[in-house]
Amino acid sequence: MKLIDGKETARQIRAELKASTLAFEKEHGKKIGLAVVMVGDDPASQIYVRNKIKACEEVGIRSFAHYLPSDTAQREVLELVRALAGDPSVHGILVQLPLPKHLNAKEILSEIPVEKDADGFCAENVGRLAMNEAGGAIACTPNGVMELLKRYGVVLSGKKAVVVGRSNIVGRPMALLLLNADATVTVCHSKTSELREICSRADILIAAIGKAKFITADMVKEGAVVIDVGMNRDGRGNLCGDVDFENVKEKASLITPVPGGVGPMTIAMLLANTVMLAERSILC
Repeated sequence: MKLIDGKETARQIRAELKASTLAFEKEHGKKIGLAVVMVGDDPASQIYVRNKIKACEEVGIRSFAHYLPSDTAQREVLELVRALAGDPSVHGILVQLPLPKHLNAKEILSEIPVEKDADGFCAENVGRLAMNEAGGAIACTPNGVMELLKRYGVVLSGKKAVVVGRSNIVGRPMALLLLNADATVTVCHSKTSELREICSRADILIAAIGKAKFITADMVKEGAVVIDVGMNRDGRGNLCGDVDFENVKEKASLITPVPGGVGPMTIAMLLANTVMLAERSILC
């Protein structure tokens, strides 16, 4: 078993991005800007936003953080996003999810123009991914997984890949990225029958189901590459992923830990998307 170190890989990517942001500022006389909109006081979201802002500072991206109370009306959030969309100092916009239940997230996200879609969630970017067309921002977590696989030399062409989970944020774009890389992809979910057998045939197994230690050793092929996207708490309150790491690591050839695996890559790819959008804005 070899550990995939997402924390170190993300550090390398941030160093590369810092060189890009410095070059951008020197050439164009302004900083790259990322706006973050957070509504409410969800503890996990607060941590994520704090980490994103810290990462922006490290690589030289100017962050614009907008914190709105949980009872903010739909109209107010829409007005803010529209204002950011028209602000030339903002190159990327992200709205931190989940939003309070009274807000229509789909309507709010639709106000982010494709040229400022730092999260890669807008319909046009998802469509580009589905059509295997280059040029769009890609959802950060699955894109981070692909970057890890690339940097660790994992061959995807012709391999059997299984994605457990079908969310719009991770599972679906993850499957499309693997398919675009010529893997043979199976997507599993809560209605899938014979899940254990399907997973056990995977050369690359990606768990993004949101259930603590759901993937057990008997679901993993000897020598498989195992990517754990989950972030959960076990019965003792300890942080863990979707994979039973201690037992699965004995069978995997490569495996990501939780924490320190996919998590740091998500923020790194958010920064990469923002830099790409800023550079593209100059060409338009």
